[in-house]
Formats: sequence, structure tokens, C-alpha cells
Amino acid sequence: MIKKVAFLFAITACALSARGQVTFLPLGSEGYHNLDRWETLTGRLSDSLTNGDKPESRRNAVYFIESFNKRSGTTTEANGDDLLIQEAGSGISGVSAIDKYNMQQMVSESSEWSSNPNAATLSKRPILNTFYKTKYNMLRVKTKDFFVVVNPVARITVLSQSVNPGTDPATGNSIPKMITANTQGGEVRGRITDKIGFYTMITDNQEKFPFHINNLAQKKLEAVPGADYFKKTTNQFGSYDYLQVSGYVNAEIVKNHLNATFGYGKHFFGDGISSLFLTDNSSNMPFMRLKMRIWKLNYEVLYLELTPQYVKGADRVLPHKYATMRHLNMNVTRWLNLGLFESNVFARTGGYEISYLNPVILSTAMSRYNGAGDKSLLGFNAKAMIAHRFQLYGQFILNEFKIKELTSTNKWYGNKWGVQMGGKYFNAFGIGNLDLQGEVDAVRPYTYSAQDTIANYTNYNQALADPLGSGFVKVIGQLRYQPIRNLTLSARATYYVRGNDTGGINYGNNIFKAYPTAPSQYGVSMINGPKSNCKMLSLNASYQIRRNLFVDLGGVYRSYQSADGIYPHTSSIGTTSSALTTSYVYFGLRINTARRHYDMF
Repeated sequence: MIKKVAFLFAITACALSARGQVTFLPLGSEGYHNLDRWETLTGRLSDSLTNGDKPESRRNAVYFIESFNKRSGTTTEANGDDLLIQEAGSGISGVSAIDKYNMQQMVSESSEWSSNPNAATLSKRPILNTFYKTKYNMLRVKTKDFFVVVNPVARITVLSQSVNPGTDPATGNSIPKMITANTQGGEVRGRITDKIGFYTMITDNQEKFPFHINNLAQKKLEAVPGADYFKKTTNQFGSYDYLQVSGYVNAEIVKNHLNATFGYGKHFFGDGISSLFLTDNSSNMPFMRLKMRIWKLNYEVLYLELTPQYVKGADRVLPHKYATMRHLNMNVTRWLNLGLFESNVFARTGGYEISYLNPVILSTAMSRYNGAGDKSLLGFNAKAMIAHRFQLYGQFILNEFKIKELTSTNKWYGNKWGVQMGGKYFNAFGIGNLDLQGEVDAVRPYTYSAQDTIANYTNYNQALADPLGSGFVKVIGQLRYQPIRNLTLSARATYYVRGNDTGGINYGNNIFKAYPTAPSQYGVSMINGPKSNCKMLSLNASYQIRRNLFVDLGGVYRSYQSADGIYPHTSSIGTTSSALTTSYVYFGLRINTARRHYDMF
């Protein structure tokens, strides 16, 4: 009880002492790619942006764009119904007219933070003289002490799939060819007296999945990717019904230096397609976030409440576990950023362990003080910019090792680590707005497992980091091209090799299993147990009809094969040695929400 009171008191004190606030760009927004692109084109790391610690604030994004324009010799001015960003000088090499258009849209959408009072683009024909007075927001109210924006959130997708074999190997049931998914809801963001910022989004979702995703939700983990509680239908290939809710309140404790956010949502640490630290793969979670900026240092602390793995059944109150994550990074030169990451996952019957409220990084000694059952990870990351076109990035995660075992050839199972290496090439081959990215991720078996089945690196039956868990090597290449203002073409190719836990044996690939149940402490390779491989290719075209209203058209091909014919969802049933292939095409319409990805694994 004392811990809860102390925690609530700290939150209240933050709010009462607040002198400013922010709201954040939603995860999955195209804005993150653009900010990353523009920062690299300048050739200089921004001391205000932290694109590797998402979500990033709208305020920082707008300030960066406006400072970017000043450095490049451009100006922002009102011109009729549009805010135009026009070139007034030589500018920065590689910035195109499409970039300037994207900047205009981002500033107009978050115009409450712009230094230009005319930044919000006005609509020619508002509805009932109330709705869509500005082009990008359905309802926008701004007074001296109050600001609020209300927007609809909706997505509908129709998908046609072809699966070989055409029946479920486990049940023999026919796999449906046509599936649909729809989302409907709304979002609200705003601020009160320039002291409290707030945001909330609520959506109702009815979703059917491609076959390989359905296996995950129905059989393997009983989890809808990215969501929490869902209604499970009796029909194996039926619709999954779930409510998705996120929101937060935000205040600045020390203006421009220390910011506090309390809410329910997701976070992402890293500059890559995936992350070995923390991704948005799992469901929303209650959190307290402290973010500090001083000089060239950026420091973030996350206090999280998580849900351990469980078997879905009758409705009941689920138990909780907790995590404290800390990330410190610094622009050591104008082109090089280095970072240090630390996390502790633990379970307590009495609530949050008070010693883990310590905001100081490198406090892993606390886990030894509290007992060896807690899951501790230490990580390092780096990002470098080269020649105003290239960006190199990487992560290294470490759970446990012994120098003697690490340098030997015995392949000790306790050498638990992972590595990520990647690169980005903007305006590739001299083609404007053509951006390439390549990435390699490799994680040793047992890395994210714990001594028990509770403190592992998971939340709501899903991995907190890469969705593949442990014991894999993955290569990803992707292309993004914006040939005209409102059309974006993208392609992604993925190949991974992973071990399988089969026959009840814990080879270290299933992070939900306790690592002390490993059959042997030695002879553990990167790919441990029966080997599987997967190839995926996805293509997508997105056309923006108006700001944040998109039409999507695309297709995905996926081929999965296991050396012993064992599919991940039927871990003890060998069915066929042939590949399980899934291909599908889709058409979608969405507003104020990111495209739903099914090519994750």
C-alpha cells in the first residue's frame, strides 16, 4: 500500500509542478521515416530529436522541421489555402519538392506547435461550418487555455489468400480464401492551459487473419498480434473481436528538460525494422515514462506493468508482472550516437518492487539484491551518419555470459546474446525519394527466457522484442519510393532460419519456457534443434487521397519449411516435409491509422 501511495504521489507532483506538455506521433506513422530521412540528409544528428526512442513528440518534430528550413534557407508562408514550403536558397543537398510537401503536411497536422500562426491549412469547404475547418482534422478547437483535436479512426481490408496445402494440417478443415478485417473508432488529443497534454484512441476491431497469423492466434500462443484481450470464436477460421484502447497524460517537470507521461500504450527502442530492446509487437501496457534531455544526452526510464503468459479460458482477473527499462544515448559527435540500455522484468505478489523505481541506469545490482529470478538485460546501440546519404545502426543485447565459456568451443547455453546490424541509403543511386534499408538480426537460444515461466521477456503471450523470440538469424531488405506527392511504393524481402522446440524438448527457441529445462548445457548452436526456414516477399502501394486517408493495394508471398516437417503451431505433429506456402493480395482503405502488417514472421 505504501508503494502505491508513493507512486501516485509522484505522479500527482509531476502534474502539479508542470509548466509544459507534449503529445506524440503515433507508432507506425510515416512521419518517423521522414524525420529519419531529413536528419540524415542534413548530415548532422539533432540534439532535440530522438528517433531511436519512440514515440517522439509532435513538438520536437515541428521544431526540427522549422529549424531544418532555416538551415536550408527555406521559408514557410501562407499562400491562399495552402501552406507552402518554398526554396529561398541553395538548400541542403537531396531535399526534394516532395520532401517539402511532406514537411508542410506534418507541420500543418501538428500546427499547434508551429511558430507560424497560419500553419494549419484551412479547408475550402468545411462541413456545417464546424467539421474539417482545417484540412487535416475533423474537429479542431483552439483557445487561449484549451486545445483539442478529434479525428475518426477506421480501416477496412479485404484479403484473398491461397494456401498450399489447402487444408489445415492439424484438423483437415478447409482454409478460407476470402477474409476481411475492419476497425472503427476515434482519437482525441489536446492540452489544457499549456500544462497538461492528453491523448486517447479507442477502436473496435473485427479481424480475420491469413493462415499463418491465424495459427498464432488460435493455436500456438493464443494472442492477437499487437492486441490484448480478444473474443475467441468457436469457428477455427472465424473473426477475432477485440477492443484496442490507448491513451496518456503528459506534463513537463522541468521545462525543455524533463518530461513525464503516464498512460497505456506501446514503445519502441531502436533505429531498425525490428529491435532487440523493445518493440511494438506485443499489446498495449500501462506505463510511466520519464524522459530527460540535457546537452547532448537523452535519457529515458520506462516503468511497465505486463501480463505474463496464460492459457485462455473463462474470463478472470489475470496476474501481472513488471518491468523497468532505462535507455541513455548521446550524440558523441555530430554524426555518431551511442547508447546504453538496461531492463529488468520481475514478478511480485505485492505489486511493483520499490527498488526498481530507481531511475539511475546500471542498477542491475538490484536484481541480485532481490534474488536471481528476475530477468535482466544489458544492451548497447550505435547510429552513424555518412556523406549525407547513409546511416549505419546496430544493437547488441546481453543477458548472461562467462568469458571462459564465451571463448571456448563448448557452445555453453548460458552465452545469451543477440546482435543487430543495419544500414539505410537515402536517395539511392541518385534517385530522389528512393530509400533502401537492409538489416540482419541474430539472437542466441534462451536469450529472452527466464528461470521460470513468468519473468521471461514477454507480455500478453507475445514477445517484447523481436516476434521470432530466440534462436534465429534473420535478414531483411526493404525499399520505399515516393515518386509523386501522394503515392508511396514499398517492397520488403525477409528470410530467416530458426530452431524449433519439438517433442516437448526445450531447445531455447520458445522464450515462454524456463531455460533450466534445457536438455543440455553444452553444444547449443545459434540454430538449435530442428531447423526451419522462411521466405517472405511483400509489395505495397499506398495512395493518399487526402491527409491520413489512404488506399492500399498489395500482395505477400510466404513460404515456410521445417527440416522435420513440423509446423510451429503443431509442435509434436509431423505432417509433411513440403513447404507451407501462403500468398495473398489485399485491398484496403484507412484513415488516421497505420497499415496492418501480416509479414512479421
